[in-house]
Amino acid sequence: MSRRPAAMVAAGIFLSRILGLVRQRAFAHYLGNTAVADAFTAAFRIPNLLQNLFGEGALSASFIPVYAGLLADEDREDADRLAGAVGALLALTVSAIVVLGVLAAPWLVTIIAPGFSGGKRDLTIHLVRILFPGAGLLVVSAWCLGVLNSHRRFFLSYAAPVAWNLAIIGTLLALGSRRSMAELAVAAAWASVAGSLLQVLVQWPTVRRVAPALRFRLTTTARNVRTVLSNFVPAFVGRGVVQVSAFIDSLLATLLPTGAVAAMGYAQTIYLMPVSLFGMAVSAAELPAMSGARGTPEEVGAFLRARLDGGLRQVAFFVVPSAMAFLALGHVIVSALYQTGEFGRQDSLYVWGILAGSAVGLLASTMGRLYASAFYALRDTRTPLRFAVLRVVLTGAFGWFAALRLPGLLVIGPEWGAAGLTASAGVAGWLEFILLRRSLGERIGATGLTAGLLPRLWLAAGVAAGAGWLLLGYLPTLSAVPTAVLVLGGYGVMYLGVTRALGIPEARTLLQRLSRPGAGRNR
Repeated sequence: MSRRPAAMVAAGIFLSRILGLVRQRAFAHYLGNTAVADAFTAAFRIPNLLQNLFGEGALSASFIPVYAGLLADEDREDADRLAGAVGALLALTVSAIVVLGVLAAPWLVTIIAPGFSGGKRDLTIHLVRILFPGAGLLVVSAWCLGVLNSHRRFFLSYAAPVAWNLAIIGTLLALGSRRSMAELAVAAAWASVAGSLLQVLVQWPTVRRVAPALRFRLTTTARNVRTVLSNFVPAFVGRGVVQVSAFIDSLLATLLPTGAVAAMGYAQTIYLMPVSLFGMAVSAAELPAMSGARGTPEEVGAFLRARLDGGLRQVAFFVVPSAMAFLALGHVIVSALYQTGEFGRQDSLYVWGILAGSAVGLLASTMGRLYASAFYALRDTRTPLRFAVLRVVLTGAFGWFAALRLPGLLVIGPEWGAAGLTASAGVAGWLEFILLRRSLGERIGATGLTAGLLPRLWLAAGVAAGAGWLLLGYLPTLSAVPTAVLVLGGYGVMYLGVTRALGIPEARTLLQRLSRPGAGRNR
């Protein structure tokens, strides 16, 4: 099975995520874990809901399977007609919601950040009003991604956020030393809107090239459009349910001491690296391929099982060491990325605790994305929705206890409730993953990792983490970045060596590609 599409997605995501880390480092340097950083992080979550509801998640689930199916059948005329209709409907709907969001900003902030008051609340409202139009543009960008992915143009769509990140980074660097924190946050919000427009513009020429007959036309009568809309509703609700979970975490974090909201944002940027590079990359590349499966139910089932099992092995091989690194060496990672200016050593340790909590559900989240893609390829958006609802209920219940009650029982500072939030969400994520796997197995047959693979991967990651700690103890006193390069580099080399010694095929394949770069391209 060719992994080139997944590699192209991963390459695009890698570029955008690296710039995202640079953006967050600049943000941490100038704003640290202050009240202004809390306000910006909370404000960005509210319009970001619009992007997540209408953007990649719901569109991937409803639009790509139908559109990619038409392309697989070589029905380009209907495919272009469908893309234009979906684009027009999306633009109209999102425009109306953006206007309502700007007007309703005070009420939205009351709901999402009940712990904010005074100037902190006022700044959050102002930032929400600025950021909402940018989120609408990012929804359009997600539509471009759906078109490009269906045409197997993966790299550009996932690298496009580089433009958005650069706009914010440039603003922070240009104005960081000349403006107050609040003024800088406002400038960064405007830069986010400009970057959102750039993200659409860099994709548009290629969209026109792959779909030259595309015309925007409002219609809901065509059969394919109705299919997308019928699948979109449960996918939209499903994304909404997931966002409710994120909003519950954000709401609870606003009730914790100052800095908790910002610290969770810093940790999330790191956490999303493996989720995006491995979970999203593999699932995004597999969705068009799985959606194009044709044949008898048995043949389609066999095809999906083969794609799933190969993707799951690839995901697990990279995500297990990522989770172990977050748990054991998270302070090294956080210090290298963020410890500068207003962001000090204690802030690094705090974010490490939150990051360690997120490691609990990292593997479940990444593998769960692949199972959800298989359901979407089968035109089933309702089954993932049911399990997502259960996950949200559990996340809310576990999160409330872990954030607001558990620190007191453990006699630790209330700020550590933020780590409880991420850990409790991981527990709920594991339950959702188990339900997705079992339900899909009932439809297409048993899928999953081969017996013994996960224990060997965790063993290798544990040995590598031990080697990393030994190296950390013997290193001379260095600054955070050189320390991270040496320790994490040694960790990665040790993991590869141990997995190779344990006979894990992915290690052998990766080592062959690293030693003979041309071989991977010729496959």
